[in-house]
Amino acid sequence: KTSPCRSAMSSAEDEFLKLPEQAAAAGAGTAPSKARKILASKKKSKDSTKLKKSHIGRRAKAYERGEDVSVKEIKDKKLKAVMKSKQAKAKQAARDAAMAEILRTETPGFLEAEGMEQTFKFPQSEIVKHVDEASASKAFTLNLETFAPYGLNFTANGRHMLIGGRRGHVATVAWETGRLGTELHLGQTVRDVAWLQNETMFAVAQKRHVYIYDHQGTELHLLQKHVDPCKIDFLRYHYLLVSVGRAGYLKYQDVSTGQLVCELRTKLGACNVMRQNPWNAVMHLGHSNGVVTLWTPNMTSPVVKQLCHRGPVQALAIDSTGKYMTTAGLDGQLKIWDIRKFKDEALFEYFTPTPATTLDISQRGLLAAAYGAHVQIWKDHHVRKQQSPYMNHSIPGSVVNECRFVPFEDMLGIGTSTGICTMLVPGAGEPNFDTFEANPFQHKRQRQEAEVRSLLDKIPAELITLQPDAILKVDRSKVKEPEASADQKAKSPAQAEVKHKQRGKSSSKRRYLRKTANVVTEQRQALLERLQREKDERAKAKQPQKAERKPDVLDRFVRKED
Repeated sequence: KTSPCRSAMSSAEDEFLKLPEQAAAAGAGTAPSKARKILASKKKSKDSTKLKKSHIGRRAKAYERGEDVSVKEIKDKKLKAVMKSKQAKAKQAARDAAMAEILRTETPGFLEAEGMEQTFKFPQSEIVKHVDEASASKAFTLNLETFAPYGLNFTANGRHMLIGGRRGHVATVAWETGRLGTELHLGQTVRDVAWLQNETMFAVAQKRHVYIYDHQGTELHLLQKHVDPCKIDFLRYHYLLVSVGRAGYLKYQDVSTGQLVCELRTKLGACNVMRQNPWNAVMHLGHSNGVVTLWTPNMTSPVVKQLCHRGPVQALAIDSTGKYMTTAGLDGQLKIWDIRKFKDEALFEYFTPTPATTLDISQRGLLAAAYGAHVQIWKDHHVRKQQSPYMNHSIPGSVVNECRFVPFEDMLGIGTSTGICTMLVPGAGEPNFDTFEANPFQHKRQRQEAEVRSLLDKIPAELITLQPDAILKVDRSKVKEPEASADQKAKSPAQAEVKHKQRGKSSSKRRYLRKTANVVTEQRQALLERLQREKDERAKAKQPQKAERKPDVLDRFVRKED
């Protein structure tokens, strides 16, 4: 007996075979039949699936971290299975990240010119008129000539601004709402300011030492070992406060434990230029002899030392990918360097009418260069040689001291000799943000949880290297040398490898005694002689004494000695 499933399948096949005959009987022989439509739809769906998979595969390559390791040569079955599982998970994570791009609803926008127009001729007044009210309100100016010139710094999420006047004025501002957080009049020179892990603490490089304050303006710490600081910076993933001073010492201070991690002597005099590489946390220092040095806290000498300019280095900046470095020198040149190559030749060179005093690179790769009262924005400066800047802005009657891009915003903050001002730069900020990395809309509870999480995930200072992904690679350059034969080992015993003995015979004491076995000293010689005498006495004492011989009748013939 046939099962009901088989009978249903056979009836469906009969109906499927009768479809062309029914279509022909109905006079629809020229039109595609129902069966052809089904086959065509299936084929189309397969093609679309293949295209979708190929597109996702191309997008997933941007999220992959290196090439797969070949597991064919691995003999251990367990290790081989673990490696295959890890590689499969990494590929799936890259595919998931590529598929999640659909959630990025925001796209960056840039200025576009029509006809013979050029974007660098658009003034800020015209840009402010043609943007929405929320964006137009972000352009403001603060006249603070009494305590100028000013430097500034922004938090990682871009919500709070920290300003520091050279004559002792320090203030924190929620710049979007215009709310003043705290304001200090220190009464002494302020050379630099920097936020720490979030908006609750900040550091100020004053005339003598570095001070740490909280969001209410209370002095928390005085770092006496940071003497005459010129520049300070904070490594947020390592909780390290870095400073460099007039004496030429680079110092790392762990703000989570309060310990001084290291103190490095640059041996190149006073340093006024310092920036961090956001990719590997390596500090870049610009010196007065035109040299740029790269430092890590686990080495006493610079990991890279490169001559970039013929005169003193005025400013430098590194992009978010850590691949390109831009430097400006007193010789009037603006150079773009590929940090991965470390060649003496720059990728591109630009000339400024006067030497640039400050540089910064946005999240989308726009370069801000300021000289005198002018600020220039360059687009794709590291891709090809540009003939004209992307944007241009002038601040009459003032000199630009420092400029910094605001994270996740199309805005540039500028500290001048007359106060603080902002500049709208379309396309500068990253439109899509990761809330686990930096959340622009976080509230108090989220900030507290993020601070605890960052403390638990703190990276030790010993792991700061020039190539942080080198630990994930296998060094294939070392080839195993063939083992020497028994005859060769017998001929050259001195070159033979020392075998480690078992059961404590390779301890430090045994190794020391083996090394000093042939060393002859007076004490050792006297000790050996004494031991030899004692040994001889013991041996003599153990020998049996000879018994006395009885007199014999033949003793009369023995010759007597005189």
